Amino acid sequence: MIINVLYMPMLMLSGATIPITSMPGWLQTFSQFLPAAHFMTGIQSILRGKETFADNLSAVGALLLTTVVGAVLGLKLFRWEKEEKMRPSAKLWLAAVLAPFLVLGVWQAYAKTNIERAKLLQRDVARSHAWLIRDARIFVGDGTVLERASVLVKDGKIDKIFIGDAPDAKTLEADPIEAAGKTLLPGLIDVHVHLTPSGAPGQQQSTSPDANYDRELAYSGVTAVKSVGDGLTDILKHRATMASGQRLGAELFAVGPMFTVEGGHGTEFIKYVPQQYRDPIAQEIVRLPKTADEARVQVAALKAQGVDGIKAILEAAGGSTTFPRLDPEILKAIAEAARKAGLPLVVHTGRSRDVADAVAAGASGVEHGSMTDAISPEIFALMKATGMSYDPTLAVVEALKEFILGGAKSLERSLARQVMPANMIEGVKANLNSQEAKAVRASFAAYPFSMEASKANATSAYRAGVTLVAGTDSGNPMMIHGPGIHRELQLWVEAGIPPAAALQGATYNAARLLKADNRIGLVKQGLEANLLLVDGNPLEEIAATERISTVLFKGERVDRSKLFDQK
Repeated sequence: MIINVLYMPMLMLSGATIPITSMPGWLQTFSQFLPAAHFMTGIQSILRGKETFADNLSAVGALLLTTVVGAVLGLKLFRWEKEEKMRPSAKLWLAAVLAPFLVLGVWQAYAKTNIERAKLLQRDVARSHAWLIRDARIFVGDGTVLERASVLVKDGKIDKIFIGDAPDAKTLEADPIEAAGKTLLPGLIDVHVHLTPSGAPGQQQSTSPDANYDRELAYSGVTAVKSVGDGLTDILKHRATMASGQRLGAELFAVGPMFTVEGGHGTEFIKYVPQQYRDPIAQEIVRLPKTADEARVQVAALKAQGVDGIKAILEAAGGSTTFPRLDPEILKAIAEAARKAGLPLVVHTGRSRDVADAVAAGASGVEHGSMTDAISPEIFALMKATGMSYDPTLAVVEALKEFILGGAKSLERSLARQVMPANMIEGVKANLNSQEAKAVRASFAAYPFSMEASKANATSAYRAGVTLVAGTDSGNPMMIHGPGIHRELQLWVEAGIPPAAALQGATYNAARLLKADNRIGLVKQGLEANLLLVDGNPLEEIAATERISTVLFKGERVDRSKLFDQK
């Protein structure tokens, strides 16, 4: 009877029959008190090549101890005849068998490491699934278009591309995704985001990237982002979380602290922090080199900490808001050190002279370009010759202009309403005319920036042959992570940039800036299967990118509705 009582829970709750990850949280915790759960987690990890026998020594030890004690228990409880009486004290040996797993269960209820391992195993299974995306129009990413082709995805990679007719999915041992009338393109890449603020002014602003926006990004077809200016410790930790597969969302490239000058742009946010916390916060978000040598040392230190790139700020703003400006000679030292470290350097600029100084320093790219005056053809020619990228961030200019005027149109777009809770959107609208919001709006109004100038420079950059990359500056007021990249592409097209060039800026060009084009950014055999399937043809109607049919991330077909259930 005791065996029957234990057998069914061990069969149903160990992961042998039903994946542990599909159970409610309390039941996942309960499963960790069952011996079979430890066996299943360990054996699955070993068989999938994720762990070794040595990685499971605690569970193995518990199982061996239970085997020994169980053998003793068998002797203690053994009866030649069923009528033979059993001493009540002998039954206490059952507790000895279960004791190791009681200890392990209590530990796992606290640490939850086995539950996390089970999640990672389930993610690995999902990413190894085989899919055949049939009869799609394919925008490869580099400008090439395949009018009718199919893509086989296996083990998280693009395994084969079939031009014209594709084999039957069953013969390829794959599940079909019918894509006739749809367009397949690489997952979108946003090269300029801030993951700490939400983009919803007046609402609760998280200070941890773990609480934010992975769901909005993946839901929106964004499969990679670059964080530019979030706290170093938190962003590196979050990058590791995303890379492990514990959470499902975009791949994260981390820049970390921004290079600026004492009192320069990027430091103004620190003054709102209580005095005792200012130095630790400053260490997380800015670097303030006073000499070229100090700048080189700081870049090398960030390289050692594992950042994916460097960001410097030249913008001095203007109007009623001005900032001291980083010395161009120190910028050159930063650029030199970044090149030596193999890290792309992007420079936050606001005027044409900032862009000129960034070009002279040898930066990899500029963010925002000029939002006030025209950039000369000579500067664009130099950018093209040196392979620099240009990120116009038109969407944030539009959103900030809207915010200054007290509007919330950006939050009314269909994709934004899908990813942002309705009560948060209503909260933003209700808060727009509060005294606090008016003060924030006035501070942004003091910045000189023009949508007309930004659009004109973006178009000029395209016509000059400069490499365009797509970034949104999401996290700023009214800039929502995920939907923002779609609006950015729409604004490029409004400015006169062809849809194909816009899409390339958010795929292949962005991957090149991140130095990741050997893995992502193209629909190409051997690359990671980060793919976006949309209804219609964005090459004719750029807004079609918002009509998302399917998102694949590293071969896993993303269940977009369940993204919002992630803890």
